[in-house]
Amino acid sequence: MVKVKVLIQGYATTLKKGWIASSTTTLIQDGKTNIVVDPGINRKRLLNALKKEGLKPEDINYVFMTHFHPDHNYLVGIFPKAKALDNELVYDKDREYEHKRKIPGTKIEILFTSGHDQFHSSLVVPTEKGIIVVAGDVWWWKTSQKQKTDKESLLKHKDMYVKDKKALLKSRKKILEVADWIIPGHGKMFKNPLKK
Repeated sequence: MVKVKVLIQGYATTLKKGWIASSTTTLIQDGKTNIVVDPGINRKRLLNALKKEGLKPEDINYVFMTHFHPDHNYLVGIFPKAKALDNELVYDKDREYEHKRKIPGTKIEILFTSGHDQFHSSLVVPTEKGIIVVAGDVWWWKTSQKQKTDKESLLKHKDMYVKDKKALLKSRKKILEVADWIIPGHGKMFKNPLKK
């Protein structure tokens, strides 16, 4: 049975100059395989969240990066035994090789979801609760924003850092076709409004 738990709910608060931000960090456990998605940038919060789950950095087998923004992947290197994955490659120390659009040894699919970033990917995770998509910044909200999750709001939600608006819309539609639940890059997990 695959378990999915949000370890840290992502936040993004604007300041007069800059931001205070770190991504949503998700733990996926598939049997004895421990996967961290987007470890973020706040080391203390991450280590405390792992400790609450009875885990240490050396217990993590894979770290998946939805994309390459530091607020999502800055802490990838704190997991001494983990292989890192992105949209196309597995990184095993200094060795790199292509994956087959799955986290190795699991049924967790890597779904290309460009738009926010050209190399962005999400994870499609089958669970007893339904399909959970860890979507990274396909959707993200500032901490001060109301998180609207009806279909129209989700499709039209503005992303001030979008690289390709058409690709982002396509990625959003793709996720809404498959997900029962969605974990955004910054904000709360939500139910897909298209699924009853």
